[in-house]
Amino acid sequence: MPSSAVFAAAFVRTPDGWSGAEVDLGGAEIVDDLGDAVSEALRLSGDELALLCVEVEDEWFAIARYTGDVEARVFLSDGNAIGPDPLGELFAEFAGVVPDKESTELGVRPSGDIDLLGDLGMSPEELLELAMEEGTLPADILSVIAEKLGFADELDRLR
Repeated sequence: MPSSAVFAAAFVRTPDGWSGAEVDLGGAEIVDDLGDAVSEALRLSGDELALLCVEVEDEWFAIARYTGDVEARVFLSDGNAIGPDPLGELFAEFAGVVPDKESTELGVRPSGDIDLLGDLGMSPEELLELAMEEGTLPADILSVIAEKLGFADELDRLR
């Protein structure tokens, strides 16, 4: 399903730090499939905190947060940039965005839970500022987020 310009990796927080793995989202058809792919890639066994980081081309990124049986949360950098891509539509649904294929609205439209990283050290204001920064690539934004949260080395290893 995803185009060749998709990078997806998941990270789990352990007592020793963060550990990461690439995630194949090719079989994702519904939102629950995203969590299943994260669980499988990281071999999760319980209440671990896991983050799924996805970047699509130079257009948008998403971060999904999974913690045991707690309802998953997601932040989507730009609801306007998802286009007709099935993966983008899946993340838009996850973030509560209703894609308007007829819209000519310009500009970045962050969506979803802006506070999903708040307790990890990134405030909602910081996340929004990064997402709204004109001319910054999604890969660069995810690198800044990973650095702030402490999994930059794992992200770099997987790229």
